[in-house]
Amino acid sequence: MEILYILIPLSIILIGIAIRVFIWAVKNDQFEDLDGPAHRILYDDDDDMIPPEARRPGTRDTDGDDPNSERDR
Repeated sequence: MEILYILIPLSIILIGIAIRVFIWAVKNDQFEDLDGPAHRILYDDDDDMIPPEARRPGTRDTDGDDPNSERDR
């Protein structure tokens, strides 16, 4: 029964830490682009097939919209 005096505060502290980490992740946009990595792994060699919103900065762009493209430098 005395173990509950340790386990209950410990579990409350762990829940508090988990909530703080989740809030930090949301504030730092960790969940912003969920589709981009999925497109990048499927079309690794086919940059022209990746939708423009899913492209990494600095990759090849065929329609000239990307200010980070290699040919604009």
